[in-house]
Amino acid sequence: MPELPEVETVARSIAPLIGRRILSAEFRGLRVLRGGNPEEMAEALRGRKIAAVERYGKFILVALAGGGYLVIHLGMTGRLLLGGPPGKHTHAILTLDRGGLLLYDDSRQFGRLQYSREFPARIGKLGPEPLEVPFDEFARALRRRHTRIKALLLNQDFLRGLGNIYADEALFRAGIHPLATASRIRGERARRLHEAIHAVLTEAIAAGGSSISDYVDAQGRKGFFQFSHRVYQRTGEPCVSCGAAIRRVLVAQRSSHFCPRCQKR
Repeated sequence: MPELPEVETVARSIAPLIGRRILSAEFRGLRVLRGGNPEEMAEALRGRKIAAVERYGKFILVALAGGGYLVIHLGMTGRLLLGGPPGKHTHAILTLDRGGLLLYDDSRQFGRLQYSREFPARIGKLGPEPLEVPFDEFARALRRRHTRIKALLLNQDFLRGLGNIYADEALFRAGIHPLATASRIRGERARRLHEAIHAVLTEAIAAGGSSISDYVDAQGRKGFFQFSHRVYQRTGEPCVSCGAAIRRVLVAQRSSHFCPRCQKR
């Protein structure tokens, strides 16, 4: 599933649409729509000008002039593409003024599109932005949680947007085992984790995200942060720091990759 860096990259790649008007909208797949029906959603978008494009966690919010939002969650295989012909996996087509199309493709249809008149309450309930949360707030939140740190980092109520790839990479950089208890991570260890989360997300955004399966931005460009992964999906390979074999363990039913020497509980 695209995580914060990939969603941020996609949001930036469609930001040039700000100021453009949606002439018409066509929805071909009901499974990707959240609430409403295709005709009502198309009518709500028709003639509306795009006022802003923002990422909120793993969601993209397209704010419309005069109020209202097109809310996009890419799911596992969702893509927003600028231009090009619609294909068999195209489930939404927005026709824009001055020519051009914005397509939503999704081969597995796990993504979701929604029109909301107000800022969606379910998104507003998500945790703080990982790139903005102050260290003191982060440290206090850790002390209140007695769960495994990897499971906590995947909890969108704790931090919004962090996912499996970047949780693994941040924990490795901080030297913290994915099975460590969150409330026991204090002082310098907590600071290292806070800094590692910020660093790995910033670097991944600069690299356009990680293209592990079929992720691309709206221009069809792949990211290349996957070449900088130090533990994620490197089970059995030597640790880049100490040479020990990278291991894999399940945490919250998700694969977690770590170095048994470098990362401590």
